[in-house]
Amino acid sequence: MNYTKEQTQNPKQQTFAHLQIEESNHILTITLNRPEKKNAISPILAKEIAYAINYAHYSADVWVVVLGANGDVFCAGGDLKAFMGQAEETISTIPEPNGEVILGDLFNGLHKPCIAKVKAPVYAGGFLLICGCTYVYASPNTVFGLPEVKRGLWPFQVMQSMLQVMSPRAVLDYCLRGKTLNAGEAQKIGLVSHVTENVDAEVQALAKEITQYSPSAIRLGLEAFDHLKTIPESEAHVYLKKMLSQAIKTEDAKEGMTAFAEKRKPNWKGV
Repeated sequence: MNYTKEQTQNPKQQTFAHLQIEESNHILTITLNRPEKKNAISPILAKEIAYAINYAHYSADVWVVVLGANGDVFCAGGDLKAFMGQAEETISTIPEPNGEVILGDLFNGLHKPCIAKVKAPVYAGGFLLICGCTYVYASPNTVFGLPEVKRGLWPFQVMQSMLQVMSPRAVLDYCLRGKTLNAGEAQKIGLVSHVTENVDAEVQALAKEITQYSPSAIRLGLEAFDHLKTIPESEAHVYLKKMLSQAIKTEDAKEGMTAFAEKRKPNWKGV
């Protein structure tokens, strides 16, 4: 985590320069709001995204995260001029992070479902955001482009993020040829999970559905999913047995089993 729990306790009291956040019914909606720069990721925007994701991780009231963007481009990638030192004339009260913000790693520690709603093109470093999400809903006219190789560069960090959701051969082909794919093509290779004309409605319906299930079970399940990437396969079942024992001891597990026996809807607490 780039921030402590104490640092993220009052996000509504912060001034965000390039981000909008809204919280309702256990759903935190994070919206990129730098449309005049095609939502290119500057140091300030990276810091604000990290802050919002850290808040979602720590907050017991947030069960699902939705990631969207304003403007005609979801994200154009990194703002190279800003990262090279060009000053941003804007106000952001988000504190400095406790270490470098690595966008490709941000979602690993979230341990809560994150749904991307993509209604505009995604390019280059924008893939770091959507590849970190649990679901990616895209409108049919959306395109996804990796032009780096045509500029004498290589999408190094994006390559690693794509390997989490796509086959190695598909990733290499994408990077080698600087492809731009439509939403249907992106869905076939695993970059996009759903293509729909009704992105907003379907994302909201999915987020609402997920909040009907145990947030504790989901949090521990996603934590286990992340941890399995870091341990040998021979240790997996021992670790997962420990996680099951931990899940059984939660208040949500007790409530879920009681509600099942009493034939009623569970009242989840997230603990």
